[in-house]
Amino acid sequence: MARFNYGVDRSLKNRINPGSISIIIFFVLIFVFMFAVAGISESTTDRQQAALENAVNKSIVNCYCVEGTYPPSLSYLTEHYGLTYDKDLFFVDYQAIGSNIFPDVTVIRKEP
Repeated sequence: MARFNYGVDRSLKNRINPGSISIIIFFVLIFVFMFAVAGISESTTDRQQAALENAVNKSIVNCYCVEGTYPPSLSYLTEHYGLTYDKDLFFVDYQAIGSNIFPDVTVIRKEP
């Protein structure tokens, strides 16, 4: 039985500490968790942008139904129709073309 060298197996066992394996697994799990949170945050911001576009369009149509003309500006919608949004997160480009033509609205997300 002396022809088999068991010293190599024991030295590998001594090099890999069970505590270091658990620390590596812990950091891998933390990294995966951070990646998941970043993906969820991006998805939430996309949904907020879509909801803002929908809210602006509904406010424009509501104004047209009540007053018979499209709103002259975005501030008119915020003052008279209660439109609110996060101005630090989104930029809304509102261009009124005429009182009887649907305005051109673009919602752009600002970079952090």
